[in-house]
Amino acid sequence: METGNNFTHMKDLSQDIKSGEFKHVYLLYGPENYLKLQYRDRLISALFPGDPGMNLNIYDGDHFDEGAVIDQAETLPFFADRRVIRLDRTGLFKASTELLPDYIKSLPDYLYLIFTEEEVDKRNRLYKAVQKEGRCVEFGEQNEDTLSTWILKMLGKENLRIRRQDMDLLLAKTGTDMNHIALEVDKLIHYCAGREEVSASDIELVISENAEDRIFDMITALTQHRRSEAMALYADLLALKEPPLRTLSLIAMQYRRLLIVKELSEEGLSDAQIAQKAGMPPFAVKKSRGLVRSYTPEQLRGILSSCALADEQIKSGLIGDTLCVELLLIELSAGK
Repeated sequence: METGNNFTHMKDLSQDIKSGEFKHVYLLYGPENYLKLQYRDRLISALFPGDPGMNLNIYDGDHFDEGAVIDQAETLPFFADRRVIRLDRTGLFKASTELLPDYIKSLPDYLYLIFTEEEVDKRNRLYKAVQKEGRCVEFGEQNEDTLSTWILKMLGKENLRIRRQDMDLLLAKTGTDMNHIALEVDKLIHYCAGREEVSASDIELVISENAEDRIFDMITALTQHRRSEAMALYADLLALKEPPLRTLSLIAMQYRRLLIVKELSEEGLSDAQIAQKAGMPPFAVKKSRGLVRSYTPEQLRGILSSCALADEQIKSGLIGDTLCVELLLIELSAGK
């Protein structure tokens, strides 16, 4: 399975850091930002045990020129053995690139390139070049067992225990985003200071629902044609400064999950089997089961097409992002 390959690649990356035997180019990508950025920073710290000074160059976003990056790369390090160029969220792995794929084939010995991206196209020339010459590591959504073990370690450091059913409640409220989990568990640790166990009432009182939970509530309202409730949840997300394009992405992600659960349910798979095959936490499968009865696979594919069209309209400037998502919600609440 894909998850196993990802784990192997993370182990390879950890071994690079531990051994000090580095590839000259790395691509760290995927939706799990907490792990991705943690590994990126660990990699840079291993390359520069001290202060990198002027030998670390950072490019963030898609507003730069490939030629300028290469010019920077050709600059010898200043009183050091290495130069590192960090490139975050460039979009180059989903776009046409002219210079970097060929340049990566013969990097200077002193140079190390580290890319971090949300999404990539594995057919992309730059992706294939990094895959051949360096290391591509995907950081996907972590499964429930991995997240539970991680949370137990955080709580254990503070001599706190948690029951299995309360761990399930905690993950149901936080979702799988590790950044969000880390923040919420830290709040829980401070709230429970001096105690031995975290209880369900502590979790209900302290843990904030994340955007994914609100999106799921929104989709529940849409499924049941409760338009005003769905629009109120959208207004809440806007008030919380959640970007409409990210809201659209989360809506599409949730409907994609529903389609997976629908198709695998029709094959007769159990919740545990669906969770394993789809790489979804069991609690997410259980939540989705109740909604998929209201849809056919064709209807869910149609909704995903509507989400893709909305995304295209926003990115092409045909319609404002806030209004576009609002119109999509109205369409979905009508059952179209």
